[in-house]
Amino acid sequence: MATLPATGTLTDHRAAGLTDTDALGMFTLMLCARTIDERMWLLNRQGAAPFTVPCRGQEGAQAGIALALDPTTDWLFPHYRDTALVQRFGFTPEEIFLMFFAKAGDVVSGGRQLTHHWGSQARHIGSLGSPLASQVPHAAGAAYALRLQGNTAAVVATTFGEGGASKGDFYEGCSLAAIHRLPVVFICENNEYAISTPMHTQSPVPDVASRAAAFGFPGVVVDGTDPFAVYAAVREAHHRARTGGGPTLIEAKMYRLLPHTSDDNDRLYRSREEVADAETRDPLRRITAYMQEHALLDGQEIDDRTAAMQAEVSAAAAAAMAAPDPNPTTLLDHVYAEDAR
Repeated sequence: MATLPATGTLTDHRAAGLTDTDALGMFTLMLCARTIDERMWLLNRQGAAPFTVPCRGQEGAQAGIALALDPTTDWLFPHYRDTALVQRFGFTPEEIFLMFFAKAGDVVSGGRQLTHHWGSQARHIGSLGSPLASQVPHAAGAAYALRLQGNTAAVVATTFGEGGASKGDFYEGCSLAAIHRLPVVFICENNEYAISTPMHTQSPVPDVASRAAAFGFPGVVVDGTDPFAVYAAVREAHHRARTGGGPTLIEAKMYRLLPHTSDDNDRLYRSREEVADAETRDPLRRITAYMQEHALLDGQEIDDRTAAMQAEVSAAAAAAMAAPDPNPTTLLDHVYAEDAR
């Protein structure tokens, strides 16, 4: 049976506008992202893959964001840690592992792009670049382009870290969206560390959301370990954007429970006691407890779903690992112009 720590109660999912089925869907999405994350970390440590970007501790906010958006009409410009969020927009576990292993079947780039650098025009996901927060002005530009095309149904959402919010890209994107009252939802996944730099040493104000006042649009702070609270905040911002109210800046406060990447030694800049304390607010633990408290799942059902998810993710990873590597003859494809004659 599942062993659960004592945690605070989450926002009531029904009060947030969610059905029981929605709440179960959030739990499943978070569990899948966590299981993928754990498998990738293990494979990296075994030497099977050179690099990974963990999302542990951030799945709750991502699940809340995901269910507040409509993948059939909205566009997403994500952050590299958004494993749960991109699944909502169509990425399967096997496709995520194909990117992880840089296989020919990788739908993003055929194995050319760094892992966790999402992008798929067919799935309404803008291509992510490595420079932090570069997706923010891209999102504002996409919203402006959609307006010029006469598309009044789509809302554009973009996510980034609090470190990225200290970059000029963030301010430029916010300014463009504010001037033109564009349908953009800016979402800061504040995990407290810009790689090794804590929030208080790289920001003169405690809340990224307070910076929205400079642009004349709302800024909202929400508990990023509470998926239902995040859903309610993003849903309200989504409605505002879609009905002509312009952008909103949402700051979801959370904690990155693993190192910045598999190449990072987080013991150099934060104590084990600090991380252990943050583990008590792990969003997956919180929603697992909530499932039982509200009789949506019992302990045995949680264990069964966890085992089934582990089997599904393991099979996806194995299939991706066995998939063909890119053909070396395609190395220079999309690098130089080709003679079309």
